[in-house]
Amino acid sequence: SRYVYRPLEDAEHCLFPLELALGLVDGTTPALADHVGRLSADLTQKCVLRELSTRGITWGVGTLRKVQQSIASELAPFRQQAQADALLSWLKEASLGTGPRKPSLSVGRDGIMLPVLKNKKYREGATATLSVMNRHGQRQGTVYLGQMPEYGQTQLTRQMTDLLSEVLTRWSGPLPRLAYVSDAGHHPQEYFEQVLSGMRHPVTGRLLLWERIVDYYHACEYITSLAEAIFGKGRDATAWARKMRLILKTKPGGVFRVLHSAAALKHHRGLHSTESEYWTPYCYLRNHAAWMNYSAYRDQRLAIGSGITEAGCKILFTQRFKQSGMRWSIESGATILELRTIKLSGIWSEVRTAWLQSYIPPTTASPTRPNA
Repeated sequence: SRYVYRPLEDAEHCLFPLELALGLVDGTTPALADHVGRLSADLTQKCVLRELSTRGITWGVGTLRKVQQSIASELAPFRQQAQADALLSWLKEASLGTGPRKPSLSVGRDGIMLPVLKNKKYREGATATLSVMNRHGQRQGTVYLGQMPEYGQTQLTRQMTDLLSEVLTRWSGPLPRLAYVSDAGHHPQEYFEQVLSGMRHPVTGRLLLWERIVDYYHACEYITSLAEAIFGKGRDATAWARKMRLILKTKPGGVFRVLHSAAALKHHRGLHSTESEYWTPYCYLRNHAAWMNYSAYRDQRLAIGSGITEAGCKILFTQRFKQSGMRWSIESGATILELRTIKLSGIWSEVRTAWLQSYIPPTTASPTRPNA
């Protein structure tokens, strides 16, 4: 049997001392809640319920969602510290290694369109990645952040900035190279201009020097569009684009060589397409030329492509959130996303241990009961 303490105010929750003493999460043991959280990070609710039924646990959808939300809210406060611990461990390992260049902390951010309930059109969620690269430019490890569609993506901005600040505060070795690699979309560019470009070291107060890198492969797509605007689709366009991509990647000032070649061809032979189809890719390359010095980035063993972040969008969202017929509410999506970021960052055991160690059982009350 168990006692229930009912609140005087209707807005408060009932209290079950026995459940608190046992550490139950919405009627489930911590072990079962942990198991449900791991399953929910990867499987649909139908698959989770089927898996639980094989263990003799017959829940409905309402109970499952309640436990998912509870375990996500229990684990969330410990995610940032565990991610910072992982990044610091990789930084230490990279700094002790041998190689021609300094280790680097590479940050990326990208958006992805998601199916949302009561919305005819998809809305944009967002993914962020923080990776440590060793002295040879090889990836040591990556942690992931994600956010359901939100105006301005303020939550993701806060999470990224807080995690970076904690890592820099706790890191005591030589400062690694700091690189921000993304496409030139609105939110990624806004984050660099409003946050990273003016970010100061949380301990020394010195201005941090971030190497802004516009994704090389997005730039290649614009070179292909430029080639087709000049030559039309065909062998000539393919050959010129291939040559320009190599120049962009390997030659100092490669982007300006591409622009000069395109301008000369336009002057001598005219355009196969419209002026707009020519000037759109041309202006993209010209406007972002300051962040396309790929030969220097490669010499410094920095990543020139945002493939880590784009892969993060795929594994964090696409594989779980965009299966056939799925539509999500912001709240339920945020619950699964919290579980998924913890698991994919490889820190589930650390977060779970921190949660369990933070739990303080209630003090046993006196056995003496007052008279009625």
